[in-house]
Amino acid sequence: MATPTPTHIHYHKQSRELALIFADGQSFRLSAEYLRIHSPSAEVRGHGMQMPILQYGKKDVKVNNVEGAGNYALKISFDDGHDTGLYTWEYLYNLGKNHDELWQMYLDRLEKEGQTRDTSVIQIHQL
Repeated sequence: MATPTPTHIHYHKQSRELALIFADGQSFRLSAEYLRIHSPSAEVRGHGMQMPILQYGKKDVKVNNVEGAGNYALKISFDDGHDTGLYTWEYLYNLGKNHDELWQMYLDRLEKEGQTRDTSVIQIHQL
């Protein structure tokens, strides 16, 4: 079954959430932080089968720009300078459908690796 396409896309600046409504009636609100930490870029996803690179300190990240990339994806630019990777309709749909599980996995990994969502906390690791 093909992934439904969005019928409505809107970025809410105040709440920093991307609202998506898909043709099958599913709707999602994805925070800028959630989109940033799950960027489909090689910088975040890694190359090949490696574990994605943990993104931390992104709690206050904002979206600077959202633009269409053909009829299949969005290109999202963030205020921390990150602007690579295309968020395909399938990828965005899966981020929405699996939000709770993906978010909890992220929080668990942050804790395990001694990192934080907060940008004002600097983690110091001794070697």
